[in-house]
Amino acid sequence: MVTSKFISRDSYKSFQPEFINRKWQVESMDLIQLLSNADREVGRLDMYSEYVPNIDLFIRMHIIKEATQSSKIEGTKTKIEEAILDKENIDDERRDDWEEVQNYIEALNSAIKKLSELPVSSRLIKDTHRILLKGVRGKHKLPGEFRNSQNWIGGASIADAKFIPPDHTSISEYMSDLEQFIHNETISLPHLLRIALIHYQFETIHPFLDGNGRIGRLLITLYLVDKGILKKPILYLSDFFERNRSLYYENLMVVREKKDIEQWFKFFMVGVIETAKKSISTFDSILKLQKEVEVKLHALGNVYKHGQTIINYLFQRPTIDARKARELTGLSLPTVYRILNELEKQGILYEITGNKRGRRYVFNEYIQLFK
Repeated sequence: MVTSKFISRDSYKSFQPEFINRKWQVESMDLIQLLSNADREVGRLDMYSEYVPNIDLFIRMHIIKEATQSSKIEGTKTKIEEAILDKENIDDERRDDWEEVQNYIEALNSAIKKLSELPVSSRLIKDTHRILLKGVRGKHKLPGEFRNSQNWIGGASIADAKFIPPDHTSISEYMSDLEQFIHNETISLPHLLRIALIHYQFETIHPFLDGNGRIGRLLITLYLVDKGILKKPILYLSDFFERNRSLYYENLMVVREKKDIEQWFKFFMVGVIETAKKSISTFDSILKLQKEVEVKLHALGNVYKHGQTIINYLFQRPTIDARKARELTGLSLPTVYRILNELEKQGILYEITGNKRGRRYVFNEYIQLFK
C-alpha cells in the first residue's frame, strides 16, 4: 500500500508521493505469477546477447525503434524510415521531430556507454537529459537541470491540469531518495518490480520542465543493464506503452489516487512479458533473414566479400547510397553501382528516390521487422 497526499497551494493541489527507499512486500499471487513469467522471458531474451552473432549490429535498430516510439508518446511523428536517414534527406517541416528522435538515440547510447564508469544516478540522468534537449524544442527548459518551478500534466493551464507533480523545492530530496532506492541492496524487492516502482516514482516526481516521459522510459533499460539483468540494451517498453497509452496513464493515476501500486505492477509485468516475447521473435526473424540474404549474396560471385561488407552496414543502418558504399568497400563508383544494382535485383535493396543520380537504397525487409 502506498501512502501519499495532495498538498494545497495557492490555487491548486500538488501531489506529494511517499519516499520509496524502504522495505516492500509482495503478497498477491497473481502478481507473483506475472513476475515469474516476466523473469523467464527476460532471461530468454538475455540469452540472445550471448549466442546471436554480431548482436551489436542489430541493437542500433532496436534503439531507433525505441527512440521513435518513446518520442511518439510525446507527439513526435518521425517514423523509423525517416529516423534512419541523414538530416539533408528530411523535409524541412519534419526536421524538428527528426532531431528530437536523433537526440534520443544519442542520449541513450551515451548513457549506456557511461554505465561502465557511472552508475544510474541523478548525475547520469541529468547528463542524459542535457543531450535529449540539445538544440530542440525543449532547449530553453533547463536541459540537464532539475526544474525550479511548478509544472503540470494535461490541461491548458495548472488550473485544469490532470496531474500536478510535487513542488520544485522538494525535487532534490525526492531524487536523492530515488537514487538511494536504486542502489539499496538491503531491499529484497525483485529487480523487475523495482524498476516498475522507479519508473512510477520518476514520472510522479517529474523532475524536469520537459522530457520527463522520455527519460523515465529510457531509465528502464539503463537500470536493467546497470544491474546485470540484461547484458545488452535489448528491452524497450515504449512500444508497449504507446500501444496502450490510455492504460499506461490510467495505471499511473491508480497509484496516486487509490494508493495501491499492485495494478501498476501487473500492467508493467504484462508489458515486460509481451515486449520480451516480441523482441525474441524479432531476433529469430533477423537470424532467418541473415541466412536468406547470405544465399542471395553468393549470386554476386567475385564481389561477394564487398557485398557482405555493405550488408553488415545495412544491419546497423538499413539505408545506403553509392557514396557510402564506396567509402565502405574502397571500390570505384561503377563497381559500387553494379553491386547495388545486383542487390536490388536480388530483392535485398529497394531504391526509394526514383532518380538516375543520387539514388538511395533501403534494406526494406529488415526495416519491416521493427514495425
